[in-house]
Parts: sequence; C-alpha cells; structure tokens
Amino acid sequence: MVTAAFFAAVPAAMAAGTVSLPKGYEKWEKSKQQIVDDKKSLFYGIHYTYVNSKAMNTFKKKGTYPEGSMFVVVQYGIRQEGGKPVQGKKSMIVLMKKDKRYKETGGWLFAGYTPQGKSSGIDPVKNCYECHLKEAPDRDLVISKYADFR
Repeated sequence: MVTAAFFAAVPAAMAAGTVSLPKGYEKWEKSKQQIVDDKKSLFYGIHYTYVNSKAMNTFKKKGTYPEGSMFVVVQYGIRQEGGKPVQGKKSMIVLMKKDKRYKETGGWLFAGYTPQGKSSGIDPVKNCYECHLKEAPDRDLVISKYADFR
C-alpha cells in the first residue's frame, strides 16, 4: 500500500534528480557580484543571482511570488589576487522555483547542480529550505534582495 507520506516526499526527491536548469537564465536580470567570505557557509565564494521576469515585480516590491517565479544562483570559488578576492572556478549552481506542489519546502522547488549543470543531489530540505525559512520567512523564503541588483 502506498501512503500519502510517500507522495508528499516525491516532489523533494524529484527536484534534484529530474529538474533541468531553465534554458537562457543567463539572459535574465543579474545581480551585481556578491561575496560571501565565511568559509563555514555553503555559499562561501562569489556568486551572481539571476531572476526571471515572472519574479521580478514581486522581487522589487516584496510580497508573495507568483507560480513559476525563478531564481538561479551561480557560485564561484574565491582566489586571492593582490590581497583581494577575485572570482575563481565555477563551483555550483542552484535553482529556486515557485511551485505549489512542493509543500514540504514552502511551495518552492529547490535544486542544486554541478558546474556542468548536472544534478548535485543536495537535500532540498536540509540544504535549502531550512536556511531559507530561517533567513527569509517574511520575504516568501527569498534570501536575495533587490538591493543586490543596484
């Protein structure tokens, strides 16, 4: 017998394994360079956030994001050049997509990818949702801020 709990867990398991990166995300609005220098952080490095047009209006004004809103973060390592942090090699890519089927992650699909765009197998609850819930409960779980784009 298949239980309701099994079906509730299916979207989270599917996220990392079967969801492809959206094509053309590099043409979406892009943040300025952001540096996270805390070596304990999952996001240690230099990253850029891309926001699709469906999310941009809410991103600017705040509120609840419409279905299909997407954010892609491209992460790079940090190397030192002349005592200053500079962008190293690409280290990971993450996707956050508003999708009401993902109830266990607040109505968002979270997925991680290798620098080549293959699934990284991250745990969408432990590695993504729990942090987003802690950092941005009042911003519909979106940690990035529009101020990072100006």
